Amino acid sequence: MATASNGAPAIAQNPDIRYLARLLGDVIRAYGGESLYRQTEYIRSASVDRARGLHGADVVDTGLEALSLDDTLSFVRGFMLFSMLANLAEDRQGVAAEPGADVASALEQLQSHGIGREAVADLLSHALIVPVLTAHPTEVRRKSMIDHRNRIAELMLLKDAGKTETPDGENLDEAIFRQIALLWQTRPLRREKLFVQDEIDNVLTYFRDVFLPVLPALYARWERVLGTRPPSFLRVGNWIGGDRDGNPFVQAPQLRSALARGCEAALAHYMDDLHALGAELSLSTELAHVPQSVMDLADRSGDLSASRRDEPYRRAISGIYARLAATYRALTGKEPPRPSSLRGEAYSSPADLRRDLVTVAQGLASEGNGALASGGALGRLIRAVETFGFHLATLDMRQNSDVHQRVVAELLKVAGVEADYAALDEPARIALLRRELASNRPLGSRFEEYSEETASELAIVQAAAESHRIYGPQCITHYIISKAESVSDLLEVNILLKEAGLWRAARDGGPPRAAIMAVPLFETIADLEAAPAIMSAYFALPEIAGVVKQRGHQEVMIGYSDSNKDGGYITSTWGLYQASKALAPVFAKTGAAMQLFHGRGGAVGRGGGSSFAAIQAQPKGTVQGRIRITEQGEVIAAKFGTRDVAMTNLEAMTSATLLATLEPEGISDLDAARFAEGMDKLSQTAFAAYRDLVYGTEGFREFFRELTPIQEISGLKIGSRPASRTKSTRIEDLRAIPWVFSWSQARVMLPGWYGVGHALAAFEDKALLADMAQSWSFLRSALANLEMVLAKSDLGIAAHYLPLVKDQERGRAIFDRIREGWSLTHDGLLAATGQSRLLDKSPKLDASIRLRLPYIEPLNLLQIELLKRHRSGEQDARIKEGIELSINAIATALRNSG
Repeated sequence: MATASNGAPAIAQNPDIRYLARLLGDVIRAYGGESLYRQTEYIRSASVDRARGLHGADVVDTGLEALSLDDTLSFVRGFMLFSMLANLAEDRQGVAAEPGADVASALEQLQSHGIGREAVADLLSHALIVPVLTAHPTEVRRKSMIDHRNRIAELMLLKDAGKTETPDGENLDEAIFRQIALLWQTRPLRREKLFVQDEIDNVLTYFRDVFLPVLPALYARWERVLGTRPPSFLRVGNWIGGDRDGNPFVQAPQLRSALARGCEAALAHYMDDLHALGAELSLSTELAHVPQSVMDLADRSGDLSASRRDEPYRRAISGIYARLAATYRALTGKEPPRPSSLRGEAYSSPADLRRDLVTVAQGLASEGNGALASGGALGRLIRAVETFGFHLATLDMRQNSDVHQRVVAELLKVAGVEADYAALDEPARIALLRRELASNRPLGSRFEEYSEETASELAIVQAAAESHRIYGPQCITHYIISKAESVSDLLEVNILLKEAGLWRAARDGGPPRAAIMAVPLFETIADLEAAPAIMSAYFALPEIAGVVKQRGHQEVMIGYSDSNKDGGYITSTWGLYQASKALAPVFAKTGAAMQLFHGRGGAVGRGGGSSFAAIQAQPKGTVQGRIRITEQGEVIAAKFGTRDVAMTNLEAMTSATLLATLEPEGISDLDAARFAEGMDKLSQTAFAAYRDLVYGTEGFREFFRELTPIQEISGLKIGSRPASRTKSTRIEDLRAIPWVFSWSQARVMLPGWYGVGHALAAFEDKALLADMAQSWSFLRSALANLEMVLAKSDLGIAAHYLPLVKDQERGRAIFDRIREGWSLTHDGLLAATGQSRLLDKSPKLDASIRLRLPYIEPLNLLQIELLKRHRSGEQDARIKEGIELSINAIATALRNSG
């Protein structure tokens, strides 16, 4: 593998990459043999030379032909591990971090506009910022691989501190070498398909190892920066175990398991912290004044140990621990990992636990200068209880509106209310559903038999109600409605919630009560355009207006993935912007705060790119201090894989929200109008070009399925959900994730750019376009993401996939159109941004991508050869394994590919 003497220039620029690459080379030589090492080095050097232009544009003398199938598998693993280690090194060096993306910098920037800390504190008093982890299948690496990577990151921190040994006395360089050797000998691919329970267990490791310790530490930092203690506005959400859209394997048992396992993790963390506090708080009444409130807590603890008679804080902690152990037993049905020797009554709520902890903290604050109570382990524990409660993470429910319609129709029919609900028009449906919501009479009966689908949906809302009783109402607060196209789609969810008592009709002149909010997800271009009218009509219903007013806010989710697959990158991005902006006055009229939930993926074609820039680029008045954003697949490990990286990304999300809410608009009203008119033209042209290619070109579906490894990706064991919502092979029915992921593998990345070049070329006012690209944060962010995609794409490599297409004449004609579109996009982008080459103004990102390109090209070429052999019918299991390994390696190198 690359060394200081023979590595590519990009490697030499990052000492961490150079160091880790050298160790990886040593591992390959030691465990793979000298021959494999030399073959790998030859291929790497040839590819680096080509990337540097030493052999022209053609691929020559790659050395790949000399690889046996066994050597191919080893070679792909080596390049995959290099990319993984390069990612780790870049994260450590802050390549992904953006300047000014922290709360302290945001406060300084706001101060320059005359906006002080008081305004920030006021905003935070009602703010809500939530990254929501989902199980969308784009994480191709096994958890074991990620664990070894994180261990290397921990060891590198010791190296940063000047250490030469680990705390266990092992030589540090040898310890890092050993972890890389373990990576080399760890199977990268899953042998069995992931089940929902596997996904639940995987995501729990992030909560246990990262979020539980990181969020309290962040809040402690922010308290110092703000000069006051903000409420717990930053939380973490979860879809895994509640997202049923297109996943028949998520049912009531999985929802119960997700929440039960979360509860176990949260309570076990609190108990560990309490155990440590018991050892720390050794204050004696002989040396310190102890308030009566703490003495009372100690006396109620049941701790009669003679050795702690003069240590009331320790006795109080013992009592709190005993009660928490009883809570663990009551909520999980299991014995806690470290049982208490005392007997205690289970806490009825997290607020009761917090109250006891605050009593201890106030006692410590009453002595001396209060240093014992400010911050520290006790302060972090109090913050953790406030943030995570007994449920750990709020679990969203999600289902498709078509399912809701069928279930409600069956309930109405069996109850004798309406024989054919599906045949009713929208006004008739709304009238009927409103009548039902005005009564607490359930439609379902335990004496009736229902279809499997209806029984399952009723069971899951009953499980949600049961979870509210066990863990508290914060455990589930949102019910997402995919394919929301009408007011009745929202009302149907409230009907289902009513079946479990989670919607209660108005009584005694008060409004109805909804324990869980129905949240529409607007996904396609048409859905986004219709969103303001649908929400206006929904808010116009008196019972809904009452619920929303009582809650104070309403959420709307907007989908980046399907809108992109429907209309292309720029039309999707602009449609989301316009929908967000058009919704703001609808909410203002209602008097409710608007909370947008951004359904983003990792790839730019699914809303990926810089979250910091994306949040700041939202229309003014649409963030309002409240935002939720999905984080999925490989992005979870990239953004939250280690505590340091997680702190950086959570801080960036928070500071961007503050700036997007409070910072003045960067452009005048006149410019805003001019720019919007220009964007309309760009979007219309781009939409027409994209739709014509993807949906209007004969044979395009077959071209896509043959050119890319979509068929092979569908067989990967990377998620519990099917790749398509139905058995259809239509692009419309394909999930957005494999759609984007497949194009990335073939280096086309079409969803991230196609159509934009046509729009830029046809736009006549080039001066206006340049002004928009420079002055408008929305277009600046959109073009920056597009530029990254263009830099990672390679149509020269993509052309090598063409022989996989059966109809060569049609395939070449389609590919020529794609190539022409790429050239138009490339040239138009450079002209609009005033650059001479891609990423001219982003040197760090440019270096990062250039580092990877020589390592991706051989993987693509090997993948193509293996695909040919696989599709021709060769049965050698190593061919299928090689394809899957190449998919893994390319995704690792590209980073945000799904």
